[in-house]
Amino acid sequence: MPIHPAIAETLHLLEGIDSFEQRLADPEQRARLDAFMSVDGAPPPPAVATRPAAAPGPHGDVPVRVYEPDGGGTGRPCLVWLHGGAFRLGDLDVPEADWTARQVCERAGAVVVSVDHRLAVGGVTYPVPHDDVVAAVRWVRDSAADLGIDPARIAVGGASAGGNLATGAVLRLRDDDGWVPAALVPACTTLHAVVPAPSAALAALMTEVPRLLRFLPEDRASIIHTHLGGRRAGPMAARCRPTPSSTACARCCC
Repeated sequence: MPIHPAIAETLHLLEGIDSFEQRLADPEQRARLDAFMSVDGAPPPPAVATRPAAAPGPHGDVPVRVYEPDGGGTGRPCLVWLHGGAFRLGDLDVPEADWTARQVCERAGAVVVSVDHRLAVGGVTYPVPHDDVVAAVRWVRDSAADLGIDPARIAVGGASAGGNLATGAVLRLRDDDGWVPAALVPACTTLHAVVPAPSAALAALMTEVPRLLRFLPEDRASIIHTHLGGRRAGPMAARCRPTPSSTACARCCC
């Protein structure tokens, strides 16, 4: 499948940008990446009610943001949502966290709990982010009455590394608590430590994709070593250094 024309016509914006760290240090490159990531003509995200909260966890409180649909009520569905970022980037304000939470909240009439799990930076490694996510999901489940949600209608999901963390948390809760959510929703995630080799046709198409957007085997290895506390450096180490994100492992299919 070729690259969609709407995406292909913006790839030139990434020329010469080899790492996320590099673009953060260069205003001109940051502006180009922001332009690439923006969606022309997109409406603003829904204005739904939000409030901060915290889930008690083994490594300290885990900050969360609760998104609530209009009208209040009880027995509402709930999505516990986890942002991605190679286990070391991201926060509650990145689009895949905030925009997604607002859209799901409004469209599904669901309470969304977005989790600000610890990131694998500054000496933090597995199992800390994994434990944070498990604690947050348990808090949502055990606080169902206070949140106005139906405990039988809780879904857990996430994007990219967040999907990996979501999967690990659900496996942990299944094994330790004998409980699973109504649905697991991993989006554009990765669950394997080793990236399978692409077909010849796919490899040829991937040459059209800028290096910044390609996750090669050495990138995946670097992500896993960061996640687990290893010291192996690789291209992704330089690409992801600016901010943090999370972990999981033994139970997170990595």
